[in-house]
Amino acid sequence: MSKARTYRALLESEDFLVAPGVYDGYSARLVQAAGFKSAATSGAAIANSLLGMEDIGLMGLNENVTHCRNLARAVDIPLTCDADTGYGNPLNVHYTVQLFEEAGVAGINIEDQVSPKRCGHMPGKEVVPLEEMVKKIEAACLARRDDAFVIVARTDALAREGVEGTLKRVKAYAEAGADMIFPDAVRGEEDVARIVEAAGVAVTINMGFGIRQRPTTPLIPFPKLKSMGVKRVSLPRMLPAAAIKAMTEALSVMRTVIETGEPVDRPDLLVGIDDIWSLMGLEEMRSLEKRLLTFASYQSKYDATPGEASDTEVGAHQ
Repeated sequence: MSKARTYRALLESEDFLVAPGVYDGYSARLVQAAGFKSAATSGAAIANSLLGMEDIGLMGLNENVTHCRNLARAVDIPLTCDADTGYGNPLNVHYTVQLFEEAGVAGINIEDQVSPKRCGHMPGKEVVPLEEMVKKIEAACLARRDDAFVIVARTDALAREGVEGTLKRVKAYAEAGADMIFPDAVRGEEDVARIVEAAGVAVTINMGFGIRQRPTTPLIPFPKLKSMGVKRVSLPRMLPAAAIKAMTEALSVMRTVIETGEPVDRPDLLVGIDDIWSLMGLEEMRSLEKRLLTFASYQSKYDATPGEASDTEVGAHQ
């Protein structure tokens, strides 16, 4: 079954989905290892990590698709991706969808911001006319080769048009064929309830994590969101924020080491090399080597002594 069909089945099930935001191979594999059923890329985190710049519409289509292809290949769980504004008009959206679908992802978000877009929790957002976004959604639905590929319509209209304007857009986007509605920067439970009622399709909410965050959307308990009819919660900033925090602390410790000249072992701050190898699938790679390389080649690579090769290794090369 394709990852798109796997994800479609999750949306059609009674499961409440929590999709951590991923942005690199480490984060994607960690989400899968932690037992989550799906993940979602954070366009902001990818832009931040690839470009070292804020999410203000500087990352291009090819950069995004190439990165998402690698992430999708790294995990078995379905991955949905942030396609920003679709990188142009409805014709551009048509090709954007095809490129992401070819990359092996399960679906994409397309938002109604004016290009160049910006992070949904930043001030200064602008949105395109409703009619233009409707055509983009129609183009996206037409472009997909597999109807299981999920089109997520994101709206940033709350900041510009208020809840009434947002509800009008939500209804129009669902009628245009969007499989899921993503209202960004919702302001509380009342907004969520009204959007779920208006949508008639699955709704996903972007949620912050932790008291040090300053998201527009307040923290709402997951059971409450589920009871309100929300299908998915994405956590786009949790993992990049956790990584930045951990790297900052490790670098601070290293500055102290440099200043004092004393070596220090801090296993509380760092995973071991064996943990990284395990996360990246080294054992699977070694197993594949045993199966595919000649016995002599494998023996030479790992300096095995001819008379000491195990029966398992010998059998694997016969």
